[in-house]
Amino acid sequence: MSEVSIGTLEIPTWLLLTGAVLALAIVFLAIKRFILVRLTRLTDRSQYRYDSLLLRAANFPLTIAILVACLFLLESLLRHYGVMQSPINGNSVVAAKILLIFAILIFVDRFAIGALQLHAADGSQTLQSSRGILKGITRGVIFGIGLLMIMGTLGISITPIVASLGITSLAVALALQPTLENFFSGVQLVIDKPIRVDDFIELDSGEQGFVEKIGWRSTWIRMLPNNTVIMPNSALSNSKIINYFYPSKELSVPVEVGVHYSSDLDHVERVTLEVAREILKTHEWGVGDYDTFVLFHTFDSSSINLTVMLRAQEYYQRFWVKSAFVKALHKRYAEEGIVIPYPIRAINTDQEGAKLMPAPGPGAEQGG
Repeated sequence: MSEVSIGTLEIPTWLLLTGAVLALAIVFLAIKRFILVRLTRLTDRSQYRYDSLLLRAANFPLTIAILVACLFLLESLLRHYGVMQSPINGNSVVAAKILLIFAILIFVDRFAIGALQLHAADGSQTLQSSRGILKGITRGVIFGIGLLMIMGTLGISITPIVASLGITSLAVALALQPTLENFFSGVQLVIDKPIRVDDFIELDSGEQGFVEKIGWRSTWIRMLPNNTVIMPNSALSNSKIINYFYPSKELSVPVEVGVHYSSDLDHVERVTLEVAREILKTHEWGVGDYDTFVLFHTFDSSSINLTVMLRAQEYYQRFWVKSAFVKALHKRYAEEGIVIPYPIRAINTDQEGAKLMPAPGPGAEQGG
């Protein structure tokens, strides 16, 4: 049976079957949408997040799966009604297999990438630092396997391809040596974790800034003037790095002070500690529970020098803590009569027996 008569109109059987299967596919897609919308609303209200991720990852692959099922159904109907030659017959099975592989790849990719993002949102420092690299590796593995599966479905032998990967990989590695060096240096930065996203670091070349992104080729560092330094991962992994956020963000802030030689040092120490403790407790970026201290260390040319140790919550906030302390200390020293001396240069003409020789008069004789 190759044609079906409807009144005076003769329709090819394969076209009629295709239309019927297409209508069935539309019905199934509507049912799928109806069920998924309601299931998604339920899972969004639950405390678990992977059920919502699973449904969202399966949305588009389920659409492809319905189309694949309809293609298999169409193939069976064509064979049942004896339609051996048609634009659909013979090609539907291959197309269905390719679509099914494609649906599986999309589902695995969306679920894996979504799981990485969920773990990064939970505060995983490793995933936050390496999100871009891990996404690239995951997608490369997934779609590489999928490509081999599709080639096998099309009847292309993958054995020679796999066998030639050794020589090809060597050639690619030589051609892309700088790129691969940066990639593996990025992997090393992620594994060793000398820096993390949002850390404040200083490079051996002097640049300071926040780590914005550790990519597969380069690391982006946003400096305080709001410009960005882009460092190749290979150069960054081989350079000396100061991480001001490791092991913690808090850091000491030394402040150098000089007082007059006639000062009562015990009084100076007591007043200085009072001001330092008050600043650390009241300033928004000070560490209130830090046990600050004062050290006298130098008899300078015009002052006795001491160091006051403060504590700031983060590196770049130390400037404001130090500024507030200097202003408060200057005011308190003035109230307590503690003198911060100016530099003084004195000439002692009597030291070491030095004498002033009178200048010769206008009538003095020259020579003897």
